[in-house]
Amino acid sequence: MKKILFAVATFSLLVACGNESKKKDTTSEQKAAKEQVVNVYTHRHYEPDQNIFKMFEEKTGIKVKVINASADELIQKMKMEGKQSPADVLITVDAGRLSRAKEEGLLQSIQSEILENAIPSHLLDVDNQWFGLTKRARIIAYAKDRVKPEDLSSYEDLVNKKWKGKILVRSSSNIYNQSLMASIIGNNGEAAAKEWAEGIVANLARSPKGSDRDQVKAVVAGEGDIAIVNSYYIGKMLNSPDAEEVNTAQKIGLFFPNQNDRGTHINVSGAGVAKYAPNKENAILFIEYLISEEAQQVFTDANYEYPVLESVAPVADIKAWGDFKEDTLGLNKLGEFNKKAVLIFDAAGWK
Repeated sequence: MKKILFAVATFSLLVACGNESKKKDTTSEQKAAKEQVVNVYTHRHYEPDQNIFKMFEEKTGIKVKVINASADELIQKMKMEGKQSPADVLITVDAGRLSRAKEEGLLQSIQSEILENAIPSHLLDVDNQWFGLTKRARIIAYAKDRVKPEDLSSYEDLVNKKWKGKILVRSSSNIYNQSLMASIIGNNGEAAAKEWAEGIVANLARSPKGSDRDQVKAVVAGEGDIAIVNSYYIGKMLNSPDAEEVNTAQKIGLFFPNQNDRGTHINVSGAGVAKYAPNKENAILFIEYLISEEAQQVFTDANYEYPVLESVAPVADIKAWGDFKEDTLGLNKLGEFNKKAVLIFDAAGWK
């Protein structure tokens, strides 16, 4: 009887141990599954991006955990977190900001034939620390009823006296304008850039203020005749649920400057792998997916940006604007000349 009781007790103990072992195995499996994540710090706040993240999750099983904030906030957060940062990927808009993150030591160089072969060389970092995801052109929006497109030609021509009191543009503190100025320094030199900034200030219709959308609205309201804006804002306004915005955008013509020389200034939204990324391989897979044809198609269809992938056709609204020559100045230059751009703006009185 004692042997039977002992056998039962032993069997019960083995079962219990087996169950405990299974629990540990299950816990380990669950933990492994939980570790299949990519932590994305992003400045972009567009709904289409969230859809792309979901598409990536469905394809790979890797969970995308998102932290949204401004570029400055994200960069500061990563600096404070240091080696303990959970960030795997930083996404922001404008090569100037991407270059700043690189200079702060927040990104790392990676090797990816997919990215290097798919993205034109001027749209990625020379050290492979960041990669362009979408393109946007800095164009001239003009009042169709007051300006003839043949009167427009280049950024440089905007200092012509014929535009005195007619130009609208946002503040020099805006990174889009800083990068445009950096591109002018890169193409024409500091002296020419200084003259250009002074000429624009002399021709302003009002003191710089507001967003790119506000510049477009001010043109239609008659406060000025032309504005310097990013192309995708026009696409978003034309497809806005706000009928007034649609009506405003329909009264605007788009002009792509410098088609007879270097081409129109291009900037990007882009991504890089964080310096201390705990999920580096997932981070690389994630960025590679963002330049896949299906992800690129969502970027252009839903946010009216130009795809960096040449095999993807821009959305119909963008196609209607026509093909154009783009400036192929390496976008690293936008970060390199950013400080000089700010100093030139200050000296010229561009508020």
